[in-house]
Amino acid sequence: MDIASIVGLLVCITLTVMAIVAGNGFAAIYRDFMDFQSALITFGGAFCAILAGNTIESFTGGLKSFALVLKRPNFDIPVMIQKVIDLSNVARKEGLLALEEAAGEVDDAFLRKGILLVVDGTDPELVRAIMETELMSMEDRHKKKIGFWEDVGAMGPAWGMIGTLVGLVNMLNNMSDPNSIGPQMAVALITTLYGSLLANWICTPVAMKLKMNNDEEYRLKEIMVEGLLSIQAGENPRVIEEKLKSFLAPKDRTTEGGEADG
Repeated sequence: MDIASIVGLLVCITLTVMAIVAGNGFAAIYRDFMDFQSALITFGGAFCAILAGNTIESFTGGLKSFALVLKRPNFDIPVMIQKVIDLSNVARKEGLLALEEAAGEVDDAFLRKGILLVVDGTDPELVRAIMETELMSMEDRHKKKIGFWEDVGAMGPAWGMIGTLVGLVNMLNNMSDPNSIGPQMAVALITTLYGSLLANWICTPVAMKLKMNNDEEYRLKEIMVEGLLSIQAGENPRVIEEKLKSFLAPKDRTTEGGEADG
């Protein structure tokens, strides 16, 4: 589980509830801030507008991507660098054909595909082209999920404003009762609140986390590509290690003695 995402989402809504309760008590949550019609316009309108611009498959896929935010991705770049170094040592000692057996022990399908391309004697430029095409395809899939939540985040406040306008029209049509103006204005503004919560509590953080996960996975796979091409070129494992370490921040690079480079 991704603790940062879970804690962040929970604390955001907790602070909002505390601000409401501090002023008027717990009863205010149900009395003043719960309105079915406002929720229907804001949430229903936002998600149905997104549905109208997508297919059923892409819409449900976008909703399911929320679960990715709650999972901690396993993008351990130092471990991957070490794995590539181990493969380079195998190739240096036993030849490129020995990597075919090593590929059977590799869990990552992208890395395994690259190893098999190298073992088959595929031209290095073609290997790079094939792997980069797969990288672009992966990034395109990720961007669709990110775009889904960015679009919902844009629709939320828009439909909240629509709900507010509906509420204001109802209020103006009942100006004969001065006592109802205040409550009706409050209900009208709740839709704007719901829209802002949808955008800033859910959609923006989800899109941010999906972007971060995409960047980390892309960098991890770039390391695989560079490492495999270096192995295919017959470079020294030590040279490959130094090349791949350039993907890491200086504080994360370690020397043979286990100390971080400056």
